[in-house]
Amino acid sequence: MTTFAKPAALLAAGALLVTGATPALAHLNPGEHGSFAAGFSHPLFGADHILAMVAVGLWAWQIGGKAVYAVPAAFVVTMLAGFGLALAGVGLPFVEPAILASVVALGLLVALAVRLPVMASAAVVAIFALFHGYAHGGEIGSATQAAYGAGFAAATILLHLAGVALGYGLGVLASSKGQAVTRVLGGLTALAGAALIYG
Repeated sequence: MTTFAKPAALLAAGALLVTGATPALAHLNPGEHGSFAAGFSHPLFGADHILAMVAVGLWAWQIGGKAVYAVPAAFVVTMLAGFGLALAGVGLPFVEPAILASVVALGLLVALAVRLPVMASAAVVAIFALFHGYAHGGEIGSATQAAYGAGFAAATILLHLAGVALGYGLGVLASSKGQAVTRVLGGLTALAGAALIYG
């Protein structure tokens, strides 16, 4: 195994372990842990949310330039808009299928290293973010709206940053091969999304 292949294999194995792990606990109870903690934990207890949000960060890194912050920002802002729609009782069809489709689509965007203009890239992730935010709003339970929203927004930002950092880290460690590794991770994300759909 080459020097490059070892870190790549470890990263791929690590990604599969993290995304394949099933949390031991359900979403945190706002009454016991607070509304912010309940909101913060919500994206972290679903493989679909984790995969999609890390993929957004990876894709933003691949595009580069202003996309590194504009694409994740578009996701977070539109996700909060979707949250608001759920709280207002506005109906949004196909929420769960759209979330699962987002995992596959974002994984493919990374796997194919698709480079769109920044505004177009932001629009693509915003479409998916609307459904993710709506799902968060649909599961708010007894949590306080503002604190819960701030919690899942913070967790989402951290997951985006993890994707961006992973891209930069691979770029430093693997040099020109960093893009190849991120594309492999994108392919694995798309496959994981397909498994969630048909699993």
